[in-house]
Amino acid sequence: MSISSPSGPSVNRGEDVEPGEEKVCAVCGDRATGYHFHVMTCEGCKGFFRRSIIKGVHFTCPFTRSCLITKAKRRQCQACRLQKCLNVGMRKDTGVTGWVPVSPGAVILSEEALRQRRALRGQRRMAREQPGGLSAEQQELISLLIAAHQRTFDSSFSQFSHYWPAVRLCLPSPRPQSPPEPGVPPPAWPPSPQPDCLDEDVLPDVFSMLPHFADLSTFMIQQVINFAKEIPAFSRSLPIDDQISLLKGSTLEICQIQFNTVFNMETNAWECGQHCYTIHDGALAGFQQIYLEPLLKFHISLKKLQLHEAEYVLLQAMLLFSPDHAGITQRKFIDEFQEKVALTLKSYIDHRHPMPEGRFLYAKLLLLLTELQTLKVENTRQILHIQDLSIMTPLLSEIIS
Repeated sequence: MSISSPSGPSVNRGEDVEPGEEKVCAVCGDRATGYHFHVMTCEGCKGFFRRSIIKGVHFTCPFTRSCLITKAKRRQCQACRLQKCLNVGMRKDTGVTGWVPVSPGAVILSEEALRQRRALRGQRRMAREQPGGLSAEQQELISLLIAAHQRTFDSSFSQFSHYWPAVRLCLPSPRPQSPPEPGVPPPAWPPSPQPDCLDEDVLPDVFSMLPHFADLSTFMIQQVINFAKEIPAFSRSLPIDDQISLLKGSTLEICQIQFNTVFNMETNAWECGQHCYTIHDGALAGFQQIYLEPLLKFHISLKKLQLHEAEYVLLQAMLLFSPDHAGITQRKFIDEFQEKVALTLKSYIDHRHPMPEGRFLYAKLLLLLTELQTLKVENTRQILHIQDLSIMTPLLSEIIS
């Protein structure tokens, strides 16, 4: 198949070119790169034709309108070069200023359309270069937060040193003994009663877990402080008064986010290395069910979302950089950084959680953060009413002051 022009030779289409055969520009004879505006041309003649049509320039030949157009001489006469483009069959349409169709698969673009296309190509190229659709800045932020978390959070609690052992109130109660085997003499003393740990029969004024809980609270708070210090936007960009205000306002909430990483949904227990805690231990420390039951529900709901490590650390950073805390002076900086963290979390969820599970994940997290704020208020109220708890841990007392 060929395309012929009334004033020029026919030009073969791609299917007539033999494999391996060198393709030649029908206008100047240079090496062609493909079909442009319906004709096999080089990049130079393609660009020249496009610019000439878009600008609508009227060229004048200084000679006899019969200049020879070759690779070496194609710049010498624009009028004859444009005429040669038309003669070999390149199509034009100057009646449209945007996308100008000239053939199936070929268009002439206005300058504005070209800028838009270049911008779109740049965006697509950046998207290909950015893993998971995250920008380089977002990837760097996630890496920084994960590194800070890993350096400061001891998930095995191997560094947790406590002065008071975890003592659960136990009362002795006899258990039925197996009958002695024939020929075995009875023991010389009666069997010792076996302890049964009671869940309900705990005296309300006996808080056997309180000292241990005080040590655990100090350990968790110190980890949050160290996490914050690892973030340059916190430790290097904010005055010390703002740092203190942010920590006072967010530490208890961040502790719960970190605690959720070791929560076992099957046993409803927080497995901290050699230690294992339940809400019954919280009751032994003096906390009331009005706080403990919603706390357990919160951890179950958060654990069901199956968050990645990146999402846990982004949540912690969102809580830390809250401009709503009292006494803040660099409110604008903190607000902008929190917004950056929130957008990064949203982008991460959009690209790392397949549908339909990830459809409402971000919204669910925001609702849980609101619920966590309510839990913090009740937690603070109960801490202040538990006798001796603030005295046992000055750091906790400073946080809730």
